[in-house]
Amino acid sequence: MDRFKQKRFKKTIRHTRVRARVSGDANRPRLAVFRSDKHIYAQIIDDVDGKTLVSASDMDIKSGKKAEKAAEVGQRVAQLAKKRGITAVRFDRGGFKYHGRVKALAEGAREGGLQF
Repeated sequence: MDRFKQKRFKKTIRHTRVRARVSGDANRPRLAVFRSDKHIYAQIIDDVDGKTLVSASDMDIKSGKKAEKAAEVGQRVAQLAKKRGITAVRFDRGGFKYHGRVKALAEGAREGGLQF
């Protein structure tokens, strides 16, 4: 197995393990993170109803490094969640390791007022 297939396989294993333990409901929805090579996205999801309650991405943030943009996305998703009355969430890192942009997004969401 080449290293790219192995990386993808390990990410899939991590994602499956996280999703087996993390599920969102109306009281405490799930904050799901997706990180591509260029952008980062965050959604707050109610898994019981299968609906996305809040979403944010760095597509419209023009300046700053990737980690700075991720922290801004975390603050934006927290701000939008507060408007919807959501204060506590479960964090789903989506199989990504908790460092770099994923960690910056989580810290930005905590600074914005979300509890997890």
